Amino acid sequence: MRDLPLPLALTARLTPVVVLACAGWALTSGPFAASSADGQRAAGQDTHTTDAGSSSSSSSSSSSSGSSAAPSSTAVSKAYASAPAPCTAIATKTISSLVPGAKTAGKEIPSTDTTVRRTCSWNALKGYDYRWLDVSFEITQSDAAAQKSYEQRTAEKSGGGAVPDLGNAAYSVVNLTTEDKQQTREGVVMVRASNALVTVTYNGSDFETKKAPGTDEINKGAIKAAREAVAALKGGQEN
Repeated sequence: MRDLPLPLALTARLTPVVVLACAGWALTSGPFAASSADGQRAAGQDTHTTDAGSSSSSSSSSSSSGSSAAPSSTAVSKAYASAPAPCTAIATKTISSLVPGAKTAGKEIPSTDTTVRRTCSWNALKGYDYRWLDVSFEITQSDAAAQKSYEQRTAEKSGGGAVPDLGNAAYSVVNLTTEDKQQTREGVVMVRASNALVTVTYNGSDFETKKAPGTDEINKGAIKAAREAVAALKGGQEN
């Protein structure tokens, strides 16, 4: 093969270099450079828009989550805030009639929280006749809570019946028990009045005859005391 003259050889060797240099100039400084820069700027704008959309969506989601997590401000209304003084809930003449010989002041049973639960009792032995009466008040957080407790308690005391025109609901039951041939008859009246529960227990025995007072006497006595106790609830009403 014949050698090329020197100028032609140099030209052949430098041609690829010149082509590459021209291509580089076209991409960096030539007309293609503007298109590339525009593409990069467009890509940057797209990224910014996407980020802004994500941020807005996240903010909206957080706001929605915060709104749904906000606690309800609806308060449960209560007719009664506290239990009344139980030993003054029953009239003195009623105490003297139901529990002859008893101190009408009664004796309040200690309670861990007197705003929620209070009880007073009276008892006396006159001759051979013994009588016991106690009145208990319990204040619950709502009418629904009182109703649930009332239903549970009345279910445990079978054999009784409803008492009309007393609170929202009232139940009375009388039972006779015998121990060592001594009879005792006990009446229990349970009342729900709004969010309050009233329980009256009244019993008696005759130690001479070993008999117990009649069912009618005990039942009517317990209901009379319960009516007075429910009326005394007004002192503990919410303002």
